[in-house]
Amino acid sequence: MADERSQQAQNAGVNPWLIAVSVMLATFMEVLDTAIASVALPYIAGSLSASNDEATWVLTSYLVANAVILPASNWFSLRFGRKRFLLTCVVIFTVSSFFCGAAPTLGIMLLARVIQGAGGGALQPLSQAILLESFPPQKRGIAMTVFAFGVVVAPVLGPTLGGWLTDTYSWRYAFYINIPVGALAVFMISRFVHDPPYIKNAKAGRFDNLGFGLLAIWTGCLQVILDKGQEDDWFGALWIRWATFFLVTSFIWFIWHSWRSKSPLVNLKTLKNWNFAIGCLLIAMFGLCIYSMITVLPLFYQDLLGYTAFTAGLVVGPRGIGSILGMPVIGYLGGKIDARYLLSFGFITFGVMSLFFGNLTLDIGPTTLLLPIVVTGFALSFVFVPITTQAYGTLRNDQIGSASGIFNLLRNIGGSIGISVAQTLLTRRTDAHQNEIANYIPRSGTWFEQQTTALKNYLGHMTNPANAQGAASSRLYTELGQQAQLWSFVDVFRWMALLCFGCVALVWLFRKVVPGKKAPAGAH
Repeated sequence: MADERSQQAQNAGVNPWLIAVSVMLATFMEVLDTAIASVALPYIAGSLSASNDEATWVLTSYLVANAVILPASNWFSLRFGRKRFLLTCVVIFTVSSFFCGAAPTLGIMLLARVIQGAGGGALQPLSQAILLESFPPQKRGIAMTVFAFGVVVAPVLGPTLGGWLTDTYSWRYAFYINIPVGALAVFMISRFVHDPPYIKNAKAGRFDNLGFGLLAIWTGCLQVILDKGQEDDWFGALWIRWATFFLVTSFIWFIWHSWRSKSPLVNLKTLKNWNFAIGCLLIAMFGLCIYSMITVLPLFYQDLLGYTAFTAGLVVGPRGIGSILGMPVIGYLGGKIDARYLLSFGFITFGVMSLFFGNLTLDIGPTTLLLPIVVTGFALSFVFVPITTQAYGTLRNDQIGSASGIFNLLRNIGGSIGISVAQTLLTRRTDAHQNEIANYIPRSGTWFEQQTTALKNYLGHMTNPANAQGAASSRLYTELGQQAQLWSFVDVFRWMALLCFGCVALVWLFRKVVPGKKAPAGAH
């Protein structure tokens, strides 16, 4: 009862569920926008007279600005007040969304996306910190269930909504949709969210210019390398070797500076907390798995089965239904069962479903993978929420703000690495499988000759005999390419399964956190 009274005092008498809805509107909007924009890229390129390669900077510019602001959000909260900073970020994100939708050229679009990324970067850590502090310790699992709804369900629903808006109206509405949501978020945050005493009385100290500069360099270099690496043959390109040099140098310098400085922009000493350090490692692995799956499965339907963006989004959309179904279950079980068992169940289930996806063929229908897709969404709920409660379970309230920035940055970096690795594997394993299949089917072999003759005779009825031989060979080569690409998708799904099973071992490095137990006074 004493805990609840102190929590009510901290929340200024506001029901914590109103606070949860207020901050989650902003987070859901920001995460959803990232997924929607990725679907609309080809349409943006055509409308702004840009190539597909140039259009990818619409995503890269946003992610770079987003990554720079993420870990710095705690300092801005202490300096300007968390509520004021959150409102400012929502306003910046909403206004820049309008300019993204109205952009007449690619240059203006990229400038608006950078500003939008800067505004959206702090929304996730601020929302997470506010949610954790608005609920008493024994109900933090429920709070993280609400947060998971935004960061897990939004990327799943994004492709479907983005495909529908783009096909039905225009790609510009993928950005305009943020305006009413942002306006409602501003109203609710200004009405229901209040700063706790330690934020109001905090002394932020001087701004860490060196730390911020180093952070901008290494996160920017990392994001650009991951986005453009496969396109430019990774270390075969001179500029990527130089970017890697600046990445490694600035990252090491950033770690050294942040660890030794008395008032760093990012308090890395929070990682001395064992559970939080393990949680950061696992959330990076989680981001790698979920973003790889979200990227690869729609590509399979579009590239190999010929689905449109909207249709592919509809097929994979039921994963969001699975996540929604899992939220109340994990909210109920979170305070009753050791989180390590829940995490193990989530990772094992996700891994088994990835192995199931590894049995893909070109003959599947839209509903063939319906149940596995729903189950993966359900499993995601059993991963994200327990990781968060375990990672933050032994931290003091005044450590949560700094920890949230690091935690969300690592999830985003894990996602970026996962997408990059998945795309690289798809390209390179396709080439490897094509060579392997061609070696087993020589042009002088009996099977090849029989198939070529049969196709030539069939196609000869629809074209002249002189062209039938070339058409038959072309058709067989197309089939070979499709099978090679199919096996590359199989490789990626099986690789994700192994990764998930490896995460199960990491889960048991967590120290048990008793629900409702506060962090000890000396917790780091």
